Amino acid sequence: MLLDFDGPVCSIFAGLPADEVAARMRRRIGDAGHAIEREWEDEGDPLALLSSINETRPELVAYADAVLTELETEAALLARLNPEILDVLDACANSGRTVLLVSNNAGRAIGAYLDRAGLTDRVGGVFGRVPGEPASMKPSPRLLLDAMGETAPERCVFIGDAVRDVEAGDAAGVRTIGYANKPGKVAKLTGAGAAVVVESLLPLAAALTSPDIHT
Repeated sequence: MLLDFDGPVCSIFAGLPADEVAARMRRRIGDAGHAIEREWEDEGDPLALLSSINETRPELVAYADAVLTELETEAALLARLNPEILDVLDACANSGRTVLLVSNNAGRAIGAYLDRAGLTDRVGGVFGRVPGEPASMKPSPRLLLDAMGETAPERCVFIGDAVRDVEAGDAAGVRTIGYANKPGKVAKLTGAGAAVVVESLLPLAAALTSPDIHT
């Protein structure tokens, strides 16, 4: 079982909003003596901001990624758990399935959240973005391929809440279940080609322990 982190597991920016993280990134970069490009100024998504920095000022990517990782880790300590994920984790454990997190967020931040939430032992591995390499982020299939390793894609399923998750799943050859946790996502995830779209993770948890479902 491959799971996206922000959305299915928790809302990482619930306590420290994404636009505040992006603003603090810009301030840190400026305070370090670097000019802020115009196209960065209104970006409220810190991951999109990191990608923009990679495209326009690649020499700053390592620094910007380190700053974002620090801020994501701070945000992780204020993140809000998606309570439905506990049922999914229980179902995976009870049915002998390994859970791997595959996320554009930093692995350090994900680990901090898992420790805080007491979930570390319930996750078999974490595959966050490669430090200093924003191109590793979904919709690239790289993180999914790294997570699957030698396991055939048809033996895996990926749960994600964004179009980029579906696109990464397609590129990696793995079926993606779209998690429509906000209004408007059903149409977007369906249009992107998700194998199934759900608005709650609870039916998935029930299905994972159904005798009619085979590994």
